[in-house]
Amino acid sequence: MYLIARTHRPLIMGRNGAVGANHPLATQAGLDVLRAGGNAVDAAAAVSLALGVVEPMMSGLGGDGFCNVLMNGRREVFNGTGPAPAAATAERFAKGIEITGPLSVSVPGCLAGIAAMHAAHGKLPWSRLVQPAIGYARDGYGVTHRHHDITRDNRPRLAVDAASGPTFLGAALDNRPVGDLVTQPDLARTLEEIAADGAETFYRGKLAKRLAAAMAQRGALVTEADLAACTAERGVPVGITYRGYEVTQTPPNSTGFVMLQMLKIVERFDFAALSEAERIHVLVEAKKRAFLDRERYGADPRFETVPLEHILSDAHADAQAATIDLRRATPMEQPVAAAAGDTTYFCVVDNEGNCVSGIQSINSGYGSGVTAGDTGVLLNNRMAYWHLAPGHANRLVPGKRVRHTMNAPMVFKDGKLWGVLGTPGADNQVQVNTQVLTAMLDLGADPQTALESPRWTSNQPGQGANWPHDGDQQLTIESDFGADVLADLAARGHVLNRVGHLGGPCAMQAIRVLENGVRMAGSDPRRDGWAGAW
Repeated sequence: MYLIARTHRPLIMGRNGAVGANHPLATQAGLDVLRAGGNAVDAAAAVSLALGVVEPMMSGLGGDGFCNVLMNGRREVFNGTGPAPAAATAERFAKGIEITGPLSVSVPGCLAGIAAMHAAHGKLPWSRLVQPAIGYARDGYGVTHRHHDITRDNRPRLAVDAASGPTFLGAALDNRPVGDLVTQPDLARTLEEIAADGAETFYRGKLAKRLAAAMAQRGALVTEADLAACTAERGVPVGITYRGYEVTQTPPNSTGFVMLQMLKIVERFDFAALSEAERIHVLVEAKKRAFLDRERYGADPRFETVPLEHILSDAHADAQAATIDLRRATPMEQPVAAAAGDTTYFCVVDNEGNCVSGIQSINSGYGSGVTAGDTGVLLNNRMAYWHLAPGHANRLVPGKRVRHTMNAPMVFKDGKLWGVLGTPGADNQVQVNTQVLTAMLDLGADPQTALESPRWTSNQPGQGANWPHDGDQQLTIESDFGADVLADLAARGHVLNRVGHLGGPCAMQAIRVLENGVRMAGSDPRRDGWAGAW
């Protein structure tokens, strides 16, 4: 079977609300807000802010995010991704883009997106929703095994920063042991300012002045004017139908359309009737073709044309599916972008059926590694996602928003919310989302079973998200699929990289809404995530 017969974790169920997040403390913050009478947007805001404290290597005030929102039947997307600084030109980085350090920092937009979402749909006071994050920053949280490992791997970028090193590595700049408390008093004070004065202070208030001065002192390109110009964008999701389900996604500059394109191609096959190896083969081949279009078209639609009608058309899906040989893997030699990425995903469904599918990131583990002075804000390294080649859809231009791998799906059946899910993982996000979606939609898996099933991620030459946009032909695949399936895939021409359990690209959260009102929640055991319901 493609799906495992049992799970390591229980399937969480409740009728009043559910939350899935990549850290148990963030999940608890969301559940507490729901219990206090807040709606899905309130809970999502609390979760987002809490994650930025307890999962600092993944996201925070210094990063970006998207929220796909269903509120009172209305579907919206809040785009909290900041643009390139005014001083960031392709010519400035002619010799290459800095992937860590001050010059890798782009304008952080996450807080603007969360605040705009709350202003539009929130029920509880903003200050109430910031309190869990303030408490975690002031009083501390315990280092998990995963937290310890990621911090160890990113020690070089943290140790050179006067603020980041002591905060995350400890006074000895070694690494904090599992169970040690991480406190962030500077960040707590910043969050208290944001609780009192709103997100406005981060972009156009007293905090913005301190933040800009700290970034200038460190040599970052982001200025006070860049912060002042940063606003969230409120739009609508893009979507397709897949075997009678409506699947929606965050629109460009998100590359959520790539997942939709993969589904369109897969729909041309009798997926459930295929063997396990054939299903993997079809998904991988669909991914390869969709990623070519990602490279051709993925961009900020304010600057470039993104022809979604063509990309997601039946005719295009027919043509792409027709090129897939069920017996042989197709080499993708065309240099057009597989990268490690550190992001976090969360989802909330409240008792009225409102929903938020949210994703946020500072790009790589611990982002740039730079903390903005006494603000406690750890800054992103999102500049590493830009391309420099003339004519490339994602070429660096000041004020342009970079192409994001972040995406936040939502699924409907007969006009009603059916489910929500997502994962971090850079280029692997849309691949893993598609695997879990087809497991649930085609094979009837519940969320926890689908999330614990074996996974793979495919790489292509020239397709890496982070500079220098490299890649190879490997199919990285968990050995849990079994020897027979792996041998079958190798015989079809796939270049296998057999691994144990994937971590970064496999931190899924999912909530399924049953017709009887039960919210069925699952969380990936490969990382620190946890699901809760009541």
